[in-house]
Amino acid sequence: MTTKQRAYLKSLAMTMDPILQIGKASVTPELTTAVSEALAARELIKLSVLQNCADDPKTVAEILAERTHAQVVQVIGKKIVLYKEGKDDKKRIELPR
Repeated sequence: MTTKQRAYLKSLAMTMDPILQIGKASVTPELTTAVSEALAARELIKLSVLQNCADDPKTVAEILAERTHAQVVQVIGKKIVLYKEGKDDKKRIELPR
């Protein structure tokens, strides 16, 4: 992913609300499945790490990205943005070259 593409995805994520929350159980198989399904449906998702999660948000983002074959767009504070290119051409986000 180029810097220009990452910046574009960050700009899209600015207006998004988090669709999943990560709590004290941290990264569970159920969470990984939910993230994978959300990425398949939307391509770009925002997650929120709650205060009671003991793990570092950057670590959580890397683990989720690895397990779902996605890319970490950004981690700011307790917010994580992930991107995975979708299969459906109609819903696909057009990235700048």
